[in-house]
Amino acid sequence: MNYQHLQTTWPNFSQRITAFIYQLGLDSLSLHCDHAALRVNSNNTAQLLADEFSQHGEIISKNMINGRPILIIKLAEPLVIGTMHIQCVELPFPSDKNYPVEGWEHIELVFPSKAKTCDAFVVELIDKAPHLANVLAGNSDIKVKQSSPKGDNERLANPTIAFKANGICIKVHPHDIQTIIASEQVN
Repeated sequence: MNYQHLQTTWPNFSQRITAFIYQLGLDSLSLHCDHAALRVNSNNTAQLLADEFSQHGEIISKNMINGRPILIIKLAEPLVIGTMHIQCVELPFPSDKNYPVEGWEHIELVFPSKAKTCDAFVVELIDKAPHLANVLAGNSDIKVKQSSPKGDNERLANPTIAFKANGICIKVHPHDIQTIIASEQVN
């Protein structure tokens, strides 16, 4: 897998993600997409992609999260899904998990909130999108995972809700990735 392969597979991924956004009813919230994320199974592939993406943007963060490097690349030309222009790509180096398919795996949407915990974030999300209550309660085929990922130097809580179905995922969180990265720079 390389940068060219990702460019070729983006339209299909984009269509699948758009359909999932509508299935979840998130389209009515007019959320901003701050980044798209990849999954790879080897350090060699991750390094190749890091080198190739560096030719199309700038690595703005290389942080250790859950024991592995995760790069954030700010693109010179944003990726596009519908009306959303996505400025950043998340490239995690592999963990011990082997992914059945390498390539585009999820996008992350920003639902502005001051919530510091997943529980508080869920309450706010259901308030604005009551139709998600059944999904969040586990009453659908969509898998839901709540987490609070944190980089070594992050100062902002960014509770995250992941919705997964059919090999793709949409994550929703309160803060834009570039805001999180900026919070790491504060002394």
